Amino acid sequence: MVTEHLSPLDLAFWRIESAAHPMHLGALAVFEAAGPLGSAADDSEAESAAEFASALLAARCAAVPGLRRRIRDVLLPVGAAAWSPDPGFDPARHVFLVRTDCADPHTAAGPLMARPLDRDLPPWEAHVLAGPDPERFAVLFKFHHALADGMGALALAASLFDGFDQEHAVRTPAPPVPEQRVGSALRRLPGALAARVQDVGQALEIGAAVARSGLPLGVPAALVAGPESAGTRTVAGLALDLDEVNLVRKGAGGTVNDVLIALVAGALRRWLAGRGEPAPQGPGPRALIPVSRRGRPGTGGGNRLSGYLLRLPLSEADPLRRLDSVRTGMDRNKDAGPARGAGAVALLADHVHPLGHRLGGPLVAQAARLLFDILVTSVPLPGLTFTLGGSRVREVYPLAPLACGQSLAVAVSTYQGTVHYGLVGDAAAVPDLEALAGALRAELDELVRQVS
Repeated sequence: MVTEHLSPLDLAFWRIESAAHPMHLGALAVFEAAGPLGSAADDSEAESAAEFASALLAARCAAVPGLRRRIRDVLLPVGAAAWSPDPGFDPARHVFLVRTDCADPHTAAGPLMARPLDRDLPPWEAHVLAGPDPERFAVLFKFHHALADGMGALALAASLFDGFDQEHAVRTPAPPVPEQRVGSALRRLPGALAARVQDVGQALEIGAAVARSGLPLGVPAALVAGPESAGTRTVAGLALDLDEVNLVRKGAGGTVNDVLIALVAGALRRWLAGRGEPAPQGPGPRALIPVSRRGRPGTGGGNRLSGYLLRLPLSEADPLRRLDSVRTGMDRNKDAGPARGAGAVALLADHVHPLGHRLGGPLVAQAARLLFDILVTSVPLPGLTFTLGGSRVREVYPLAPLACGQSLAVAVSTYQGTVHYGLVGDAAAVPDLEALAGALRAELDELVRQVS
């Protein structure tokens, strides 16, 4: 059997993880309970709806090949790791029923997002949250970043819903490298050398762009998690009407993504003002905007990412001018392409030997603040209605990991005509995450007012 090694970027995510900074993605799906289990109004029936969902997930996950594999170190190449089947795979170690008194599932999701995945098991979990509302329950999915990027995680989670073929879901093993004869290899040598020179040139260009992007100077203190951080997490979510976002887009120009990023910039400015902090000065914090390199959603597994680096114009007081600044910056990034610029730093993983990832992973993790100040990522969802045991998904909040030294990560997705922001914060540095969610709402209201 051919050994499937982790790709360089997957390996990088695996190696930079620490107990205080777990590297898993999350998705919080909120369901409307359906059928006889969800139609009754007493608490026992509501718990039964959650138990039914938990049992379904446990039964289905065993049939998904990509969810039965764990990561193991290998002897060669030195420092590398590979996927291998888990011979003792037990759904009970991955699917959990959590009874909670929290009416808002985001409150229960915070401590769960803080807890690292078990590195000896296939790196994923699903927590079914049974709250006090008999008509609703939620599921928090956690997937290690080495297993999937945002789009890959979406495909893995979707494979557990109704109407999907579990046996053929998602992760496609890397094809074996065909054997080459010596003569054939020699004929290919000039092209291989040219490609290598091109790769080195790309790495040098990205490195130079990182150096030009500047140090984290003038970054608001609220975006920095100090050494007192113990790895605790807080989670909040906000749902906005996509029609309102499109109204702003049509009135002010740009793309939906430009508007969503500008909302983050404006909300951060409002949030800082509400905290009584000085008005932001300078070019603004550097937002890392991941860019998918997949051909279509759900193709294959692992990470296929690059990114853009964008200064968030927090010092600009006018919302429409902030949006214009974001649009201009994003247009400049798109003109350069996702393989160039400081945001393409993820591509450098391809140029590092596996041993370098193993020995240098902790150092790279500590250096995150030298590369960017806040993560703002968008996860596209297909135009489908997801169900689990007949219960409909009403809301989907993507959740991103927090890099070392950073206090806030923002993820956004659109589902069924609604924009869902998922906010993850360091609980010590950002105890008022709900206030930031409220600032997002206020910023959209102001933009709608100005374009109407």
